[in-house]
Amino acid sequence: MSAHPGGPVTAAPAPRSRRSRRAVRTVTVVASCLAVLAAVAVMGVRALGHEPAVTLLANWTGDDERHFREAVIEPFRRKYHIRVDYQGSNAESQVLGADVEAGTPPDVVVLTGPGELAEYARQRHLVPLDDLVRHAEFGPSWATRLTDGHVYWFPLKADLKSIVWYPSGLGERELRQAVRRPAAWCLGMGSGATSGWPGTDWIEDILLQRHGPAVYERWAGGDLSWRSPQVRSAWTAWRDLVGAGADQDLVRRALQTPYQSASDPVAARPRGCTLEHQASFIRGRPAWRQTDGRYISSAELLHGAAPRGWEVSGDLVALLHDTPQARKLIRYLASADAQRAWNEGESGFSVHTGLPPAADGSRSAWHRSLALVLRDGKAAHCFDASDAMPPAVRDAFAEAAIEFLAHPDRLDRLLGSLDTLSRTPGLTWLPSVCDRT
Repeated sequence: MSAHPGGPVTAAPAPRSRRSRRAVRTVTVVASCLAVLAAVAVMGVRALGHEPAVTLLANWTGDDERHFREAVIEPFRRKYHIRVDYQGSNAESQVLGADVEAGTPPDVVVLTGPGELAEYARQRHLVPLDDLVRHAEFGPSWATRLTDGHVYWFPLKADLKSIVWYPSGLGERELRQAVRRPAAWCLGMGSGATSGWPGTDWIEDILLQRHGPAVYERWAGGDLSWRSPQVRSAWTAWRDLVGAGADQDLVRRALQTPYQSASDPVAARPRGCTLEHQASFIRGRPAWRQTDGRYISSAELLHGAAPRGWEVSGDLVALLHDTPQARKLIRYLASADAQRAWNEGESGFSVHTGLPPAADGSRSAWHRSLALVLRDGKAAHCFDASDAMPPAVRDAFAEAAIEFLAHPDRLDRLLGSLDTLSRTPGLTWLPSVCDRT
């Protein structure tokens, strides 16, 4: 699962505290109010008629929003004389849901979850992109063709998972010794309404490295039981690595720490944790910049073998309101120039086939090498399984990871609940999440 807010949980393996659920409901209500105010503001600006405009909703705020505005939006405005009314929100899924329900969706949205987008496509809220984006420029795991034969999204930004970060001064012997020591792992499960996704990333990657893309894809597509030996063993392997249920201090720290702060002890004196299983975007955090963070594939570190596949994630662009201005923005965001501009700041990667992987603005060795892995045509790339699952299943998975970390003895009940939820009629499952099986 990527760092993004999730939709409402229709069924969960076990209830969280009332206080936590009240917090999620409060976020949803506030997000709904903000969405209505934003829609009114946008309509008011458009009514002035100064210039054509397109509305865009994404989850980038702070430095990411600033970079997106300067590197991508402003060049588009100068070239096409079309204003982009951008809204960045950390509660993006809730805002989008409120917009759609109110009948005032943005023209364009950027989401991290293809499973969520597939549900919008099934409900006919998305516009097919077949005549706007060349499917071959991104590949099947990035621009998935749904069962109706259409493509509804493409990636503006990509990230690599299946990696473990460590400080550059850590020797190979120290690295190998740290692996089986739970206190050596930097783990933060907090992420607002989507807390728990760092745990789902662990479980997904362990399953992929142990059993390969074919098993991973069956599970991500709803065809493999959560209680299967393969899936169960991924949960228990994660338990043993991070000390789930065994060390209450470690568990408490992980549950109370936001994922962005998990690596802070790496740069502390004396140093705390030394390893972090996290996506490539985490390299921008202060602790990893300060300690010159290096990476190793999770398969090599945990299993002493080459990766059987690479888990990936991305920020996916979709079209909800078909206007001439929105169509121009879609074509622009899918272009090699816009992809290069967004990725030049080492804030992510482009998988656009029109860009040389090692010449996309990368200034550092780690960034260039990760770009090459993402664009390796001989390797299997599988989209983050929880992001690809129906939103209700995704959210229940994240909640189950939190409960399991504190109470691993509840695994049977958690997996049974996830199986029951996954069999709910009417859920939308992606036909494929891997580009090679």
